[in-house]
Amino acid sequence: MVKRMVIAGILCCLFLFAFEQKIDSIYFHLYTDSLKKGGYNYINVDGLCADGHWLPLTEREITFTANTGYFKGNDLFIDSLYTGEMVTVKAVLKSNPAIWKEQAIYIRKRPFTEPLPTIDDIFQRKNKGRSQRPMRHDF
Repeated sequence: MVKRMVIAGILCCLFLFAFEQKIDSIYFHLYTDSLKKGGYNYINVDGLCADGHWLPLTEREITFTANTGYFKGNDLFIDSLYTGEMVTVKAVLKSNPAIWKEQAIYIRKRPFTEPLPTIDDIFQRKNKGRSQRPMRHDF
């Protein structure tokens, strides 16, 4: 009985390994062109599989490093006192360390001075958009 269970477990592992998607290469697909100091910045890395499909990758599959700050998952925190113009981020595929990418990402220089919209502004925009839509009549 134990022998059958061991054989069944081995076969299950082999089955899962045979159908695991193999990642051929990894790429940075950043949501922004610059990083913000004093907060978290999501670093998006995707894997290109042998069959042509893309997979989003997280800290489970990727080891992240950077020349400043620290990672919490895919989020890179950059201290507000950092004075460099850019951050170099490296992503290494854990299952195959020969597959890695390094990306230099600039730090945002322009401060956030534009005011955030108020609740009234948002509702006015929403209502204005409705009034401009043509009426639909179902006859």
